[in-house]
Amino acid sequence: MSSPENPALAPRIWQVGALCRAVADALEARFNPVAVRGEVSGFSRASSGHCYFSIKDETGQIRCAMFRRAASLLDFVPRDGELVELRGRLGVYEARGDLQLIVESLQRAGQGAMFEQFLRLKAKLEAEGLFDAARKRPLPPMPRAIGVVTSLGAAALHDVVTALQRRVPHIPVVVSPAAVQGAGAPGELVRALASLYRLAPAEPAEKPEQPAPAVGGMSCVDVILLVRGGGSMEDLWAFNDEQLARTLAQSPVPVVCGVGHETDFTMADFVADLRAPTPTAAAELVAEPRDVWLGALSLIGSRMGDAVQRVLDTQSQRLDIAASRLGRPSSLVTRQQLQLARHAQRLRYGVLARMARLTGDWQRQSADFPLKVERRLRLEQDRMARIGLRLNAVDPHGVLRRGYAWLTDEAGHAITSAQGTHPGQAVQATLADGTVDLTVTQRRLL
Repeated sequence: MSSPENPALAPRIWQVGALCRAVADALEARFNPVAVRGEVSGFSRASSGHCYFSIKDETGQIRCAMFRRAASLLDFVPRDGELVELRGRLGVYEARGDLQLIVESLQRAGQGAMFEQFLRLKAKLEAEGLFDAARKRPLPPMPRAIGVVTSLGAAALHDVVTALQRRVPHIPVVVSPAAVQGAGAPGELVRALASLYRLAPAEPAEKPEQPAPAVGGMSCVDVILLVRGGGSMEDLWAFNDEQLARTLAQSPVPVVCGVGHETDFTMADFVADLRAPTPTAAAELVAEPRDVWLGALSLIGSRMGDAVQRVLDTQSQRLDIAASRLGRPSSLVTRQQLQLARHAQRLRYGVLARMARLTGDWQRQSADFPLKVERRLRLEQDRMARIGLRLNAVDPHGVLRRGYAWLTDEAGHAITSAQGTHPGQAVQATLADGTVDLTVTQRRLL
């Protein structure tokens, strides 16, 4: 076979198992849950309790599997050719790659219109966002009070109260009774929920350990259980009421819905913050056993005790050290005396060493003093002789002795230029052995 010219258009190569899972996921997202009406064909019950059969009509058939848990709820034995209505989930049996319908409930034909009404309401509320996971709230770890909505005569109330009494006997339980079956049940359920909403705190408690405030003499309700035992779709139909679903969506506190058996689904299950498979399971979800909290409290107390003991041990050790210092002051004085003696010894040795250095310096200087004085005198004598020679060299009398004269005017000012004289001027000539008074008769300039 030739490959496509454009590799990008080539189909993806699947692993067989991966393709089966992808098909199953597509069926899950597109169809489930589904309700089907048709005739039973080839019904059989295995030793494990699982039931296998096909559902068919004039145009087709689908293989079905009903596992033991759902099969145990059947109130009749299906027969081949019997017209039934069932609801379940489409899937793929990967081992054989067969399309099959996992049946969750099965009943004789006649209840199909009711289930269609259920699916229409479910789609409507889902489109409005009442089922969104983002609006689901976590359950309070330690509710201050638990509200319960159910019938006073229902076995579910006994199961819930028994479970709560066993696990959290210290938490108050507020029961708001309502009918759970019949035409008037939806209205009573709405009113029962509304009465509990009035007991809800204005704001969720941030610190569950705080004492629960009272509303009209009753403890604040932090979580609500909506419970009922199992039954047929008609028995549970009150919990598929639209007004009840909207009332649940407006709850100021988390709501746990425990209606019917594990395979039963109602509109209240989808709207509630959490679905429980049974009423007892709903009670257990909101009631962590007291022993668990007591154990945690004991562990915290033990850790706090250990921490306090460590602090006490550290402070006691510091106190012992301080007491040992205060209890023997003589030892402290002795240490100070020893330190003082060491300082005095170092001072004495330092003074003696300084004196020895100064004495040595003085002795050396005393021995060198005469020599230094004599050397200094010779140096000064030589310097004076050189100065005398320099003075003799510049002595004007020496010049005069060589035949020169020094002329001055009447004021005693030196005459150094012929231009500074005039005829008839009296001048004095200083010679080597005396002075001569002269009169200028004529001047001649060079």
